[in-house]
Amino acid sequence: MMHALINRLQDFVFFYPFFMSYLWMIGGVVHFLVLEQGRTRSQTALIRAGMPKVAVIVPCYNEESNARRVLSHLATLDYPNYEIIAINDGSRDRTGEVLNALSAEIARLTVVHHSKNEGKAIGLTTATVVTDAPYLMCIDGDSLLGRDAINWMLEHFISDPNVGAVTGNPRIRTRTSLLGRMQVGEFSSIVGLIKRTQQVYGRIFTVSGVITMFRKSALADVGYWSSDMLTEDIDISWKLQCNDWRVAYEPHALSWILMPETVKGLYKQRLRWAKGGIQVLLKYSRRLLSGSQLMMWPLFVEYALGIAWAYSMSFILLLAVINAFYTLPPDWHVSLVPHWHGMLLVATCVLQIFVGCMIDRCYDEKLLLYLLDSVWYPLAFWLINMVTTVVALPMVVFGRRGKRAVWTSPDRGIQHEQRHARD
Repeated sequence: MMHALINRLQDFVFFYPFFMSYLWMIGGVVHFLVLEQGRTRSQTALIRAGMPKVAVIVPCYNEESNARRVLSHLATLDYPNYEIIAINDGSRDRTGEVLNALSAEIARLTVVHHSKNEGKAIGLTTATVVTDAPYLMCIDGDSLLGRDAINWMLEHFISDPNVGAVTGNPRIRTRTSLLGRMQVGEFSSIVGLIKRTQQVYGRIFTVSGVITMFRKSALADVGYWSSDMLTEDIDISWKLQCNDWRVAYEPHALSWILMPETVKGLYKQRLRWAKGGIQVLLKYSRRLLSGSQLMMWPLFVEYALGIAWAYSMSFILLLAVINAFYTLPPDWHVSLVPHWHGMLLVATCVLQIFVGCMIDRCYDEKLLLYLLDSVWYPLAFWLINMVTTVVALPMVVFGRRGKRAVWTSPDRGIQHEQRHARD
């Protein structure tokens, strides 16, 4: 019986990432051929709508080294009717001083200071009170927004009144280390393909916190962002979609961002993402079980299967490690030597990153230069997911509920060379 159970677990460990990889590749190709290829930006709808006002919101915590470049760049966007709101959320460095100096230089910039660290969700909500703009473009304090991103995103809101949020296409600009270059491929071969696939079947698991535009009335309808969620972007995505607002993905809207370039920094980031995803699953599970949110079920099942995969893979690895030092009964024996199915999975990972890079190369012309550096990243992605998910689940289930999620200073990578953005 144990032998049969282990065989089933090994099958699941192999077939789940294998199936998901092909699902994401097929979904990504369909999205590209149907919704992206040959599409051009049209100003006609925006002109007819009167070029509605947009507030670009930049919550900042200890962004002294990035604030000047980010906000100076925002002042040059290719859209006539927008304002910039920077929220200094109790920074402990010179962020406040830098923002005050910039407010004297940039006419469209408004700066709001929080006396203490309130968290990103509170910072974003504060900005909605300050502005009268009906659309809010929310980015991070290290994000260099594509100059035409507002135009691309607004088209979705103008053409469909049910759109509550539109998320863009983050591109990595920390490319000085192998880990940084691997993530360049990740955001095309995994993140980009996943969002494209999810848009094809109607629901998106999460917007990207580094570049998302919201309809202000939709945010008001769902009570804005939740201050107790570690990943406010995942939570607001589910809030909106569970209240019948549509979330869209716009790959033409680019945001050039910084990412961790140390293993420790990457682990902390992905652990927070894993905890945030599990928090959302627990928060909305009862609502989904009521049967009123059938369109959200594919997202729920996919993430739940991901958790099951992480624990199954961990169990298989644990048995292999134990067996290396202590001879287990034959029924408990597992092999990690890649046979034909292992080689097939490796080939699938290589194909996945190639497909993702080929789709996104029209948005990032240097993308194929990093193909060899990132070709193994899909395997690393599953390993990182396994570790962080196994650690995150008990932390969320047995952790303190209702505690406000506040800022911690992230790993912004090696910053002596960041000239890959389309300035």
